[in-house]
Amino acid sequence: MPIFGTDGVRGLANGSLTADLALSLAQATAVVLGQGRTADARRAAGKRLTAVVARDPRVSGEFLTAAVSAGLASSGVDVFDAGVLPTPATAFLIADIDAAFGVMVSASHNPAPDNGIKIFARGGVKLPDVVEQRIEAAIDAPKLQPTGGAVGRIRRFADAEDRYVVHLLGSLPNRLDGLHVVLDCAHGAASGVSPETFADAGATVTVIGADPDGLNINEGVGSTHLGALQAEVVRLGADLGIAHDGDADRCLAVDANGAVVDGDQIMAILAVAMKDRGHLANDTLVATVMSNLGLHRAMTEHGIRVEQTAVGDRYVLERMNEGGYSLGGEQSGHVIMSEFATTGDGLLTGLHLAAEMARQGKSLAELASIMTVYPQVLVNVTDVDRSRVGDPVVSQAVVDAERVLGDSGRVLLRASGTEALVRVMVEAASEDDARAHADALASVVATRLAL
Repeated sequence: MPIFGTDGVRGLANGSLTADLALSLAQATAVVLGQGRTADARRAAGKRLTAVVARDPRVSGEFLTAAVSAGLASSGVDVFDAGVLPTPATAFLIADIDAAFGVMVSASHNPAPDNGIKIFARGGVKLPDVVEQRIEAAIDAPKLQPTGGAVGRIRRFADAEDRYVVHLLGSLPNRLDGLHVVLDCAHGAASGVSPETFADAGATVTVIGADPDGLNINEGVGSTHLGALQAEVVRLGADLGIAHDGDADRCLAVDANGAVVDGDQIMAILAVAMKDRGHLANDTLVATVMSNLGLHRAMTEHGIRVEQTAVGDRYVLERMNEGGYSLGGEQSGHVIMSEFATTGDGLLTGLHLAAEMARQGKSLAELASIMTVYPQVLVNVTDVDRSRVGDPVVSQAVVDAERVLGDSGRVLLRASGTEALVRVMVEAASEDDARAHADALASVVATRLAL
């Protein structure tokens, strides 16, 4: 059974995700990613391979990081332990010091009992499926077992955070002076570095959700629980709020009125700003099939093409790399700015969003008005045969709904990749229309595809 999911290896810490598995996974990673011409050249020059290891602050990250570091060092890899830092910081640092690869121990937006192991290749890029499969196969194969002075060393990466902050600040087109920002760090990996960076960029900063105790990550705060941030922004009369998730690879925002500005709206703002500055490669934005119809319309009005991918930031990144595009992301707040990052970076996204407010002297609500958000209704139809989602009666029902909606709506049917369910999503000019069409289609799916 495969151990890699859509974003690394994830599970209940000390349940399915044990110290033994973490150690074996690290040893297998050393075997697979320690191969190739670059690795051979380094060894020929008398240099050992290096890896960056970091984690979010959940309590299980301590023993899992220790196991990962032990597995790497026992395989002859020198480990640079960066401590608690966001996932995108880990990816950046791998490239910055030209490490062979890196490991992030985090379960992102999941609750504290869970954890995960994300592996990045040289350059800080995510692994393709084929490499993950090779690592899985290597878990049960012979390991590297150097002895004496050939074993790896584990060192504290003393200036890891400073390097990342300098990188973020250097990416900004202008400072944030005059802006009051409320940051919700989800009691996660951004709790130290995000407030520091926004303050260094010139913003007045108020912080919530930045007291991690190892057990409270994502608990009632962060990008999955925006209520506390909305209330604090309104109470303080702040200009905006920025919400991270546990490992800070995503960003959602709140305007001065407490209204949520999601990933689609953030991408719309950044895309137009980047096009104006000549930084939007091929005048193209990459988004998933779940992005709102309003995003497509707004981009068309500004002469920007939208390329669609399957749901998942890895698919967005793949398409960006294939086409040489500079901006892409998801409605959930994973935004990738490839000029500055190899993965979604919630700090980078939030900083650039705030910078655009400062540059134009406009409120976030004004900037977000570039895009009309169409009501979107999602219905999960359970206990159905997802393999028959192309049933002719279901397909005809979709065609009929699309005909009625015309240019004012959109229909999407998606079979779950892991469960016996089909997701029905409908966008329309009104909530009532979207709900009516979604419920009608869900009824057809439930009847035709019943198990």
